[in-house]
Amino acid sequence: MSFINSLIQNDEKITLSKFSGEFKITPETDLFSSQGKLICFLDVETTGKNRQDDGIVELAVKSVSVTEQTGEILSIHDQYESFNDPGIPMTDEASAVNGITDEMVEGKEIDWNLVKNIFNKSNLIVSHNASFDRAFIDRALPESRKKLWACSINDIDWIKRGFTNFKQELLCIWHGFYYDSHRAMNDVDALIHLLTHDFYKDEKPILELIENSMTIYYKISALKSPFATKDTLKARNYFWDGSKKCWWKRITRSEIALEEKWLAENVYSGYFQGRVEEIALVDKYKD
Repeated sequence: MSFINSLIQNDEKITLSKFSGEFKITPETDLFSSQGKLICFLDVETTGKNRQDDGIVELAVKSVSVTEQTGEILSIHDQYESFNDPGIPMTDEASAVNGITDEMVEGKEIDWNLVKNIFNKSNLIVSHNASFDRAFIDRALPESRKKLWACSINDIDWIKRGFTNFKQELLCIWHGFYYDSHRAMNDVDALIHLLTHDFYKDEKPILELIENSMTIYYKISALKSPFATKDTLKARNYFWDGSKKCWWKRITRSEIALEEKWLAENVYSGYFQGRVEEIALVDKYKD
C-alpha cells in the first residue's frame, strides 16, 4: 500500500477528505492553446457480472474538456445519469454492492439518443475497467462500437507510479480522498478527480491514458494449450476466453517475439503454435 507523499505528515498520520464532486477548472484563456480533448467519462451499474445476460440498471456519463499540454480541466460539457429497468431482476450480490433495488429502477429508462449525442461529440470514451462497461454499452448503443475507448486500469501504468492495486476506491484513498462508491455518477466524478489530481504536475494520469489510447495493441492466444499449463499461463497474466476456449494476453508490438518464445518454451513443445492478432484502435476493449 502506498499513499502519495504529500499526504504523509510529520507524525506519519494521514488525513483523508471526502470528495465533493467539484472540479478545479482552468480557464482556457490562461493556457494559450487549443480547445482541449473532449473526453466522455462513463460508468454503469448492472444486475450482475455476466456481460451477455445481465443488464444496465444505472448509467452516468460526463464529458470533460482536458488540455493535452498539462492534463488540466478546461470545462465540463455534458452530463447525464439515469436509472434503467432492464427487465430482469437484480442479483443479491450486485444489489449489496451498489445499493440499487428492483423497485428503484422499475419503469425507468435511459435516453439513449441523449447518450448518443454526447458520444458523437466526444473524442474518447473512458471508464475504469473499460472491457466490462463497453460490453454493456456496445449492446445498447451501436455508435459505441465505432468509438475509441480507453481504460483507466490498463492504459495507465499504476505500478510504475507506485500503486500495487488498481481498484478505483483504493487508488482514490491512496490519493487522499474517498467518496460514496458504486453509484454511477459518484464513480465518474471520482475517476475524473483521480486522473487529473493536483499531486501530479507534468505527468498527470490522464495524459498517459490519452497517449496510450492511440497505441495499437496485439492479442496473443495460446491455442490448444495443454490443460496442465493453465496455472502457468494464469501466472503470466493470461486470461481465459470461454467462447473461444483458449488463454490470451494483450501485448505491444515490441513484446511479440519475447512472448512467442516464452509460449514455445513453457507451453508448447519447443515451437510457437499460438496466434497473434493486431487489434484496431476502435476495437480496443471490445468484449
